[in-house]
Amino acid sequence: MSRRSPVTRQLTLAICGAVAAAVLLAGLVALGLIRHSYDGQARSTLHREAGLVAELASRAANTRPTNPVSRVLSNTGIELVRVRANGRRLGTFAIDQADLTAAQAGQTLSTSRLIGGHRYLVEVAPVASDGGVVLAQRSSVAAAVTRTVLRRFLGALAIGLLCAGLFGALLARRISRPLVDAASAAHRLAAGERDIRLRPDGPAEVADVAESLNSLAAALATSEGRQRQFLLSISHELRTPLTAIRGFAEAVADGVAVDGDAVAAGETIVAESNRLQRLVSDLLDLARLGADDFRLDLAEVDLTSLVADAAAVWSARCLSLGVLFSAELPPAPVFVRTDPTRIRQVVDGLAENALRVTPSGAPIVLSLGLSSEATDAGSPAAAVISVRDGGPGLTEADLPVAFDRSVLYERYRGVRQVGTGVGLALVGALVGRLGGTVNAGHAPEGGAAFTVRLPY
Repeated sequence: MSRRSPVTRQLTLAICGAVAAAVLLAGLVALGLIRHSYDGQARSTLHREAGLVAELASRAANTRPTNPVSRVLSNTGIELVRVRANGRRLGTFAIDQADLTAAQAGQTLSTSRLIGGHRYLVEVAPVASDGGVVLAQRSSVAAAVTRTVLRRFLGALAIGLLCAGLFGALLARRISRPLVDAASAAHRLAAGERDIRLRPDGPAEVADVAESLNSLAAALATSEGRQRQFLLSISHELRTPLTAIRGFAEAVADGVAVDGDAVAAGETIVAESNRLQRLVSDLLDLARLGADDFRLDLAEVDLTSLVADAAAVWSARCLSLGVLFSAELPPAPVFVRTDPTRIRQVVDGLAENALRVTPSGAPIVLSLGLSSEATDAGSPAAAVISVRDGGPGLTEADLPVAFDRSVLYERYRGVRQVGTGVGLALVGALVGRLGGTVNAGHAPEGGAAFTVRLPY
């Protein structure tokens, strides 16, 4: 796996690259403008000098008026040739024949020529009634000033580019520092640290990453805390039936429990084994609910018949404990498309939870109905199954977390009868997978009410 470059380096290179491209583009444009400006200025200067020399030649009375001027101009790198109207020329510089002809004819000409392997700027100016003068200056001499300006300009560009690079590096480091901190925090989270908190610095998106990591760390700490409590409670619940099974089994094995005692010991072992099996089954179902391959056998189910069958079973169990059980069923079948086994598991889970906390002489009500909320077609929107009890009930703070695993178990352990901390969590997960909703509330019987709504 190739090692990726750090974000600071990437940002630095990106910023410096963008700045360098902008500076170079501006430099190229500026260089062209400067070069063009100074070329035009050099030609304009040479043109003015040609005009001055022509005017001096027109006023001169001697036959060689250009000699002093020629020496002055030669010191500045300008060659001068005087051409009279009769074709006579004064000056030794090898001027192009076309320029000599133009000067002899008294014409004005501004051009460039390749003379002796070098490029020259050439200006021809007429002398009044007697030919003209030709001035030639090597382009490299004319561009000397341009090169000086260009060198200074390039130096300024280099300094600007260096400053931009330093600024880009500082800017990249400032932008990437929160991201680097976030990456470090993520690695620490993966290593098991949970007390990580980041300051939401930098741009809004980077600050959102920091806040998300803070939320993730807090959520992981809460989740792992609940998981530890859940494992502790499950360990306790597993230990209780296992201890009973082992104790009575040893009594039978040692011959201590004989005849009627052996039968009682066997019954206890069977009961505790069933309790242990139910707990393990609930745990397995709860774990499987998160898997994609969790199986649901959907069919058209008559909830009236299903709830009536459940009511017959729970009525007998409540009667044996002195709890007043009643069922409220509609007179007609209520058909929904669902998994009958899972729905019966939900009803049994809620009824068992109610029976555990309901004292003798208090009521438990199992009811089935249709919601009062209607669809656009006017038909009922949901079938409603509820289990109400006359037990101690739930507080307002309990209602939002009633189906969170082990939350109520931890709150009421040692205060009143509690289960394994799995039952209500399993009910909530099952109903969710079946496409329904379940919520907890207060029952008119004085205890808790758990209501399941299934799409109708």
